[in-house]
Amino acid sequence: MFHSLRIHACGALAVFLVCAQSLFAADEADETWNFKFQTTGIVQHKPGFSALYSGPNSLVTNREYSRSITATLFAGVRLWAGGELYINPEMALGVPFSELKGLGGFNNGEMARTSGADPTFYRARTFLRQTWGFGGGSETVASDANQLAGTVDAKRVVLTAGTVSVLDIFDHNKYTREPRRAFLNWALFTYGAWDFPADARGYTSGAALEYITPDWALRAGRFMQPKESNGLPLDSRIMSSYGDAIEAEHSYRLGMQGGRVRALIFRNQAVMGSFSDAVGRSAVTGVPDLTQVRTAHAKIGVGINIEHDLSKDVGLFARVSGHDGKTETYAFTEIDRSIAAGAVIKGERWRRGGDEVGIAVVANGLSPSHRDYLARGGQGFFLGDGRLNYRSEQIFETYYSVKAARNLWFTLDYQHIRNPGYNADRGPANFFGLRVHAEL
Repeated sequence: MFHSLRIHACGALAVFLVCAQSLFAADEADETWNFKFQTTGIVQHKPGFSALYSGPNSLVTNREYSRSITATLFAGVRLWAGGELYINPEMALGVPFSELKGLGGFNNGEMARTSGADPTFYRARTFLRQTWGFGGGSETVASDANQLAGTVDAKRVVLTAGTVSVLDIFDHNKYTREPRRAFLNWALFTYGAWDFPADARGYTSGAALEYITPDWALRAGRFMQPKESNGLPLDSRIMSSYGDAIEAEHSYRLGMQGGRVRALIFRNQAVMGSFSDAVGRSAVTGVPDLTQVRTAHAKIGVGINIEHDLSKDVGLFARVSGHDGKTETYAFTEIDRSIAAGAVIKGERWRRGGDEVGIAVVANGLSPSHRDYLARGGQGFFLGDGRLNYRSEQIFETYYSVKAARNLWFTLDYQHIRNPGYNADRGPANFFGLRVHAEL
């Protein structure tokens, strides 16, 4: 009951602040401050499926239900010309399928690794954004979550420093970057093979610098890693344990339509277990164990992200990513190679302008040393069937989102996953979901 009262109190405070903004905030053409709020609830059902065997980290074969709720308050204030401060208190709760085990591409992008049945309140983001303009015309910036309305120079340098999600800055794709509104699967809201630096809730601390022009953008950043694999506390020794990212972005036009191409290079440095070291040591100890061979390693990877407007109401997207596959997953999920593609169609075609349909396919893979480790009975943070008949993990996801009111959406979602956990001896598994999302 106490947790329920806290949830209602948090929601009531958020509504009050948003209403206060509408009455007293500055003209939206040049906001001095703003408050935004979101809440997202997701329920999913997984029917039972067949498997020749299961291990300690397998997706459970029997029927299961899952649920998650998040609520976030986005508060921003303009401190000086070009300087903005943002703070995001957040609440989350969640009951995942199979204790969040047995998949590379998990089915709910709103489900954090620290999720539990009781609500948890925490500070998700606290960061400073400084913008320096260099002319080239001006662009209008709309009022949004973590964004104050106003105008900025078309050519500008932006510094972001503090506690953020790395995905706030890198790998933007307007068709598939927001599990609160679009695709739910982890392998679709960002690069599946990007082991991006983050704590177990998906946030980190660090800084990024961007140079932005109308046609090009270049950004680079360094961020903290968790103190241990998929842990919550961050390691403040950012010169010895870190995640680096460099991204180049180009906007283009083909005839009447346009798009964007982004190329990412990342390098992670942390104390990680090597698959080959664990397998080599297993000649003495038996089953390979990553926790026994952890030492300083670097992980290097790349990603390509494309979005293209096929027409005013149809968009296409694709992502390809991979890394060296030598060491354990440290902060995201167990995917070493991934390719994803899909389309999003707006509802104007059937006179439902606020509605949206999405359809996507994904193929995830593991490196040879990662496969060997799992086949010998090793366990990762998410995977470990006891043995492995390796095949690529193949995902199909589709959704229909209904805009029920000005700031309210209901979404039906379906996911079909072949070879869950990269194992041809298990599955396929199906997931049926309902998402409710509201914004203020």
